Amino acid sequence: MRPRTRMGLLSGGIVALALVGLGWLYLHPGYLPQVPGAVVVNATTQTINQGEYLARAGDCVACHSAPGGKQFAGGRAMPTPFGNLYVPNITADDETGIGRWTSDDFYRMMHTGISRDGTLLYPAMPFASYTKVTRKDSDAIFAYLLSVPPVQQPNRPHELRFPYNNRDLLLGWRALYFKQGEYVPDPKQPAEWNRGAYLVQGLGHCAMCHTAINVLGGSSESKAFEGGMIPNQNWYAPSLTSNREAGLGNWSIKEITDLLQVGISHRGTVYGPMAEVVYNSLQYLSDKDVEAMAVYLKALPQRDSEPLPTSSAQLVSPNVMELGRKVYAKQCAMCHGDEGRGQPPQYPPLANNQSITMSSPVNSIRMVLNGGYPPGTKKNPRPHGMPPFSHILNDEEVAAVVTYIRVAWGNSGTPVAPAQANELRKLLPE
Repeated sequence: MRPRTRMGLLSGGIVALALVGLGWLYLHPGYLPQVPGAVVVNATTQTINQGEYLARAGDCVACHSAPGGKQFAGGRAMPTPFGNLYVPNITADDETGIGRWTSDDFYRMMHTGISRDGTLLYPAMPFASYTKVTRKDSDAIFAYLLSVPPVQQPNRPHELRFPYNNRDLLLGWRALYFKQGEYVPDPKQPAEWNRGAYLVQGLGHCAMCHTAINVLGGSSESKAFEGGMIPNQNWYAPSLTSNREAGLGNWSIKEITDLLQVGISHRGTVYGPMAEVVYNSLQYLSDKDVEAMAVYLKALPQRDSEPLPTSSAQLVSPNVMELGRKVYAKQCAMCHGDEGRGQPPQYPPLANNQSITMSSPVNSIRMVLNGGYPPGTKKNPRPHGMPPFSHILNDEEVAAVVTYIRVAWGNSGTPVAPAQANELRKLLPE
């Protein structure tokens, strides 16, 4: 009887230990037995991975990581027409970051634009777009940020001019330009369109650049995606609702997804701030999500309010046209072709290129002066770039060649003046 009793006690003890162990693993799901070569995926890991993906979609790293600094440690100066804002540390450091925040604190900040201590955030933080992010996605992003190595780096105070350094003024701004609320799917639209709308309107905060900003730093919802100058960056974000600019109504879904995810397509190439967005954010999104964004963008209602330039507005002096032709033949035709057809997707076409004929010539002038590269992406790791010509061409030559490409080959652009080239020449390239 004794051996049997001992065996019963022993087996009962083993069962009890097993149950305790299972309970401990349930409470600590990250501590699972490691099998060599196996990848352990649990709920916590999945949430963090999803949060990293969503943080990429929101392009958080672009603002919250200073050049040469630690990831998400903040400190980057963000120039505005009202002075410099300095982006905060959002690592998990308890003293200088968000280590003591809760998921409730983080969601409140994303959803309302109010920080943990009740401070109203300046709208350089795109909370007017992030308010559309769901609680589940907000919690995932927060979990990911807490998994990033903490960095102890105190936040730098903003340097805003009076009266813009008075945060109480933000109450008026919020009343005019902020509408709080998570994205509500449109039941009349398919799931793919709604997913694209959620990404474009929310985490992608595309309207922040592609909508004109007024003197108060706000934008009209009725003019969303109609294009405008990006303050302090001296680039023009084209209209996404006008087929005369970057409207995508006559683009194929493939052409749109290539531009968003690869950085180049047979219809055009991204440069400047948009190249940074593709590099930091869009190239990491799934093909399915990028296609959803393309579906939504292609379906934006067209608002071609401006008539085409009149023939008289397109008139160019024969001397200017000849100078532009000579500069083009010498400096540009090798890549873009005698007739401006380019060699897509590596060298974009200039003939019938909407980005060339926009009412604003700023981007075309900047490309001639400063050159540039499309982003190096997973699907285009070795992009072909354009060299700068500011050291070769004077203002008259820059204006002439930009004028030439805007009106040659049936393009419907208007001429530019040497003074416009000179104004942009004095600015440091972003």
